[in-house]
Parts: sequence; structure tokens; C-alpha cells
Amino acid sequence: LTKIEHRVVITFLCKEGSKAKEIHQPMVGVYGNGAPHYSTVAKWYSEFKSGCESLEDDPPPGLDAQQTWSTQKQLPRDRRIKTDAIVTELGISYGSVLKIIHDHLGMSKVSGRWVPRNLSAQDQHQQLESSCKIFYADQANFPACVVTGDETWIHHWDPETKQESMQWKHQASPTPKKLHSQPLANKVMASILWDAKDVLLTDYMPHTRMTDEYYATLMQKFRQAIKEKSKGVLLLHNNAPVHKARVALAATHECGFEQLDHPPYSPDLAPSNYYLFQHLKAYLRGKRFSNDEELMEAIEEQSKDFYFAGIDSLKDKWSKCIEVKGDYIEK
Repeated sequence: LTKIEHRVVITFLCKEGSKAKEIHQPMVGVYGNGAPHYSTVAKWYSEFKSGCESLEDDPPPGLDAQQTWSTQKQLPRDRRIKTDAIVTELGISYGSVLKIIHDHLGMSKVSGRWVPRNLSAQDQHQQLESSCKIFYADQANFPACVVTGDETWIHHWDPETKQESMQWKHQASPTPKKLHSQPLANKVMASILWDAKDVLLTDYMPHTRMTDEYYATLMQKFRQAIKEKSKGVLLLHNNAPVHKARVALAATHECGFEQLDHPPYSPDLAPSNYYLFQHLKAYLRGKRFSNDEELMEAIEEQSKDFYFAGIDSLKDKWSKCIEVKGDYIEK
């Protein structure tokens, strides 16, 4: 909700006779992290009790209402308008424009986020349905029973990004140069199956891709690796063709694993995509490995807390997906 909508709720409950704390508690229960802070509720409660009827903020000190209104009118017409253009058109200072936009209107300029697909209504419904089904299924045993995994290429050397290689320097020092480099051709296909406690199975395939048949064999290997955990395994895999092939599904069923429904085009709900590989590759970037064995050792160096955080974040991801009615969720 916007801050204006929050204020509508506050003023309504204030007129009903509720106290500030009595207003804040149910708002937290309904809106969660999106609820306003108690100090904000108390401030507006006090304003409304003193007879204030306006839901808008007062203009920032030193700025008149006309300047604020004119700036507010500009932004919906052109969401990409530059600050300099507003300065020129309204004839006010650059600092005043920024103060109005950030402090009074509560706006900031952001880039659009890349998504794998423009989800149709049916896609969103499928994401919502899957998230609801999983989120409300077995809260008591979550995340202990969830096992997830995927496969990815990992190179013997992957250069750091420009941001990762930033360094401190004196003003008089020359700016360091960074050579534009490509990852080494030597690489392995790493298949990692993991849960909230640890990596359960890591399999490496040098210079070749995953196939349906190999994935079926991998399920059998996994079954042997977790004999003591064979009961209650909920397998969460994305919808890659090798995971959904007939031979792969047959092997999964034969091993006695229950497969959780994962909606298509949903890397934001796959822990290996949004968490494991992203953090693992960042950890490995800039390190050079002379052979496959050194690379494999580095992959398996992560702490147990690292894996728990990845699985545990699923609850929040599913909850957010339900909140946005099946659309892609923010990070």
C-alpha cells in the first residue's frame, strides 16, 4: 500500500476510537513488513486527533506548495524525465527538485528488472496455485524435508565483475585498469542436490551436457546417498526438459521421492537459481583452478549456514509470490 492508503486506514480507526498501539498491531498483522513503523502511526494518529483532515505531507521547509504540486504533476506524465528537465521547466534549483522528489513525494528512480518471460494470466495463476499449495502444505517439517538441486557450468577461471574488483585509491593515484576477459574454456557441469543442512550429492560431468538418461542415473545415485533420509523427501526441481523427461520422472518415482510442483518460467522460486549458483559463482570468481579436482574442492567449501539460508528463504519467496498474485517477485 502507499503511504496515503496507510493514512486512510489510520484515520478511519482513529475516528472509531482506537488508540495508536491498537491501530499499529493489526496493520502489522495484515501488511507484515509493508506496515508503517509505530512512530509513523503515532505521528498521524496525533495529527488526526488534533483535527487535521489532510492525508498529504506538508510541503518541505523553504518550498511553496505550487512548486511541489508542479513537480508532482510532471512525474506521472513522463516517468523517465530527467531532473535537469524539471529544473529548467519549473525554474527552481536542482537541490529543491531532489528534495521534493525524495523527501516529499517519497519517490526514487529505479531500473526495470529483467524477467525471463512476460507472464500471462494463466502463468501467474499457475505460480500462485503452486506457491499456495507448497506454502500451506507441511509447515511443521519445513524446511527439513525439502531437497532441491540443479546443474550449471562452472569454469576453472571466471573473471571478477567490474563491481567485484573495485578497490580503494587516493585522489592523486591513477585509476586502475581492468582487462576485459572471458572465462577459461575448461569447465565442468556441476549437478548439486542440497537441503537446509548440507550438500547431499555433487556430481561432475567434464565438457558434456546433462541428458535425460544421465539425470535418471543421478536420481539413483542420490537415493543411495541418502538412505537414512529416504522418508519424507520433497524434491524441488525447476522445469528444465531433463527434469521433466519421462525417463527422469520414472526414476524419481521409483526412488520414492515426492516431487513438488514447480511452475514454469520461475527462476525466482528455485533456490539453486536465485541463491546457490549466484553466491557460489561469486565466491569462485577471480580464483584460478589448475584442474577439475581443485575446482570441486572449492565448490564443497561452503558452511552449513550457507545452505540453510537458501532453503529457509523459500518461505518468504512463496509468501511474496502469493502476495503479488503469482507475478515475479522482487529480490
